[in-house]
Amino acid sequence: MHDIEPYYFWRDDYIASEDSHSPFFNREYSEFFFENKIYNYYIHPQWDSFGSPTLYTKVLYADYDMGYAILEMFGEWNDCIQNDIMFLKRNLAEPMMEKGIKKFVLICENVLNFHAHEDCYYQEWHEELEEIGGYVAMINTLQHVNEELRASYLDYYVFFGPAFDLNWRKLKPPQVIQAVELLLNQQTKNLAQ
Repeated sequence: MHDIEPYYFWRDDYIASEDSHSPFFNREYSEFFFENKIYNYYIHPQWDSFGSPTLYTKVLYADYDMGYAILEMFGEWNDCIQNDIMFLKRNLAEPMMEKGIKKFVLICENVLNFHAHEDCYYQEWHEELEEIGGYVAMINTLQHVNEELRASYLDYYVFFGPAFDLNWRKLKPPQVIQAVELLLNQQTKNLAQ
């Protein structure tokens, strides 16, 4: 687990610890000292904690003028025991929304498990974003994570599923947003038919 690093090829375009609007502004990282863990496994020190003991993130890119952020997620998403969605919404999304972010793309290929509980934070986040023309889209979720999300009826509030599998590493952040929004438009058309 300690070998899994956040994606770093966009660092020429954006670094969250250098962004005065970021919740992680001025954060200092070590390449050698491992302190964060998921259960008994140390993880790479570049991952950022937002309050959950099992789920971490990295803000890969944020554009406040265009109103979007791309976050890579890592670990176990556990709403049942840890209430991870509360930490994500309160400690990360809300401060970013106050700075103008309304579109959240969560890269979830390293979310190894998802355990659902109540959907009230998802509903609240969805309603707040819907009022300002925003959304939450999870891309590249693993099949068993998709199944758990769908079984919890979170597709009412968050976009995810096989249709949202993207080869995002070959794209720049604006292209990722364009690709996600193209998928959102296609899904909306399919639902309307």
